[in-house]
Amino acid sequence: MNLLSARFNLEFDDFIFNVDFEISVHGFTVLFGPSGCGKTSFLRCISGLERAPEGFFRIGDKIWQDEDRGIFVPTNERSIGYVFQELRLFPNLDVEANLRYGLKRRTRLNSNTLFNQVVEIMGLESLLSRHSGNLSGGEKQRVALARSLLTRPRLLLMDEPLAALDTKRKQEILPYFQRMQSELNIPVFYVSHSLGEVLQLADTMLLMDQGKIITSGPIQEVLIHPNLRKYLGQTLIGTVLDTTVVRQDEKFQLTVLKFNNHTLYVPHRSVSPGKQLRIHIRADDVILAVEPMEELTSVLNVLPAQIIDVRDSYEDGCKVDVTLDIGCPLLASITRKSLINLNLKPGNNIFAHIKAIRMANEVD
Repeated sequence: MNLLSARFNLEFDDFIFNVDFEISVHGFTVLFGPSGCGKTSFLRCISGLERAPEGFFRIGDKIWQDEDRGIFVPTNERSIGYVFQELRLFPNLDVEANLRYGLKRRTRLNSNTLFNQVVEIMGLESLLSRHSGNLSGGEKQRVALARSLLTRPRLLLMDEPLAALDTKRKQEILPYFQRMQSELNIPVFYVSHSLGEVLQLADTMLLMDQGKIITSGPIQEVLIHPNLRKYLGQTLIGTVLDTTVVRQDEKFQLTVLKFNNHTLYVPHRSVSPGKQLRIHIRADDVILAVEPMEELTSVLNVLPAQIIDVRDSYEDGCKVDVTLDIGCPLLASITRKSLINLNLKPGNNIFAHIKAIRMANEVD
């Protein structure tokens, strides 16, 4: 795990970019926020493509910028891989030649071992002799990522790499991204507007707005904060759970999941028993009841819970946000009238009926 410290302040004609923070980076850190909030500017400062006059940037024991001490390491000397939405493959070279260009940027020590490993991880064995002009969009993106990996980066930056792909192609390539990170253990800063990409990839979320970092932390902790609804939107506020697939119910075409001591049912997904599946439960999709009603409702997922906290909704005067304990926090958004009718208070034992569960591998 690397400790990353950054301080950048830039003034543009119609935009002020000002960040000052320190986080531990591992896995995928997703930069999320509306268009124009500064996500790409942040990546450009990290890479050295943009120089903040009073900037500072350190990852681990490497200082790449400290203007107070006159330190500024240029982009080509930073151990960073950068994958853009606009693919920059060499059209006159085949896939293998494009990949070996990445090796040239770093020492050739054990280069063949690394080359073979990256090619296998990204599933490029059958594409090595093909020219980039004959590849699909998803194949080109895998080649571009592999080429960046072959530079042995300390940090990988990905700026909306899948924005040009349709849903099917996104779903094909995301497992390669996950395998890449798990096997090579390179921390990734990932910019995306896609809810599905965020849910499927993010270990840490860095939420930005108007050139500033609003908050950062594990995705499970960020999305459950109802006071961030104005930045995240109603579709993201809720609960993220990492579950384990128990079995497939072929009769009813359901996948059975286990979380702590709870059983959950979701529409059939081709995931083997024992594998992990991340799910997202929107706060609006949780119904509260003082008694279990499994036989009186079509809702399959009913969990015993205890009320931890009740707060007024920041965005809707008729609603309240109720935080429940199901072995971890679960957020429910209900009307104030329902709260009063059911006499719900912190400490009450109730039942959470979950109307819908979104699988994180559903990309948009």
